[in-house]
Amino acid sequence: MASMKGKPLQMGFYNGSTPDIAVSLLGKVLLHIVDGNILSGRIVETEAYLSQGDPACHAARGMTPRNRPMFGPPGRAYVYFIYGNHFCFNITTAPEGVGEAVLIRALEPVSGREEMSARRNTSDGRLLCSGPGRLCQALGIDRSCNQADLSSGSLLLLDDGCIYDDIVAVPRIGIKTAADLPLRFYPAGNQFVSRRT
Repeated sequence: MASMKGKPLQMGFYNGSTPDIAVSLLGKVLLHIVDGNILSGRIVETEAYLSQGDPACHAARGMTPRNRPMFGPPGRAYVYFIYGNHFCFNITTAPEGVGEAVLIRALEPVSGREEMSARRNTSDGRLLCSGPGRLCQALGIDRSCNQADLSSGSLLLLDDGCIYDDIVAVPRIGIKTAADLPLRFYPAGNQFVSRRT
């Protein structure tokens, strides 16, 4: 089994605005231990969702059974099923009681590529984790991961020192409201993002 590199992100990481955290998450490693396999990828694309002035945010109309994890403490997983066929993985960000999160849109595969390829039925490294549904399938993330503390356990966010300098900020993808807000972030020129514009 491959070894884990980096230190789990702690609560202090989540101090600050959700867009700033979305940028800071770029370069961090999302890791999931599944059946003894370490599956991980470096975050290369994020989207921020805000509690105020952002009708595309799940929490915009208040708390529901589905979005309850968004109102919990920061640094937890918010996983939901969409379009009847795939999961999306988010990280809660704002203080407890405020519904905000960052959607992880794409990863650059780091460890467990063979297992990821089997889960995704593709050997193309660029297609393993380039999109919210793809990365959840590749890393085995599903409803059982909802509300997981990402600083401990089998689903972790790690900092191994990677920092991207040239960050692009553009509108989010796949939404109809607040589609003009520049709340999607990725490193310029990265080949693993789901879409560059």
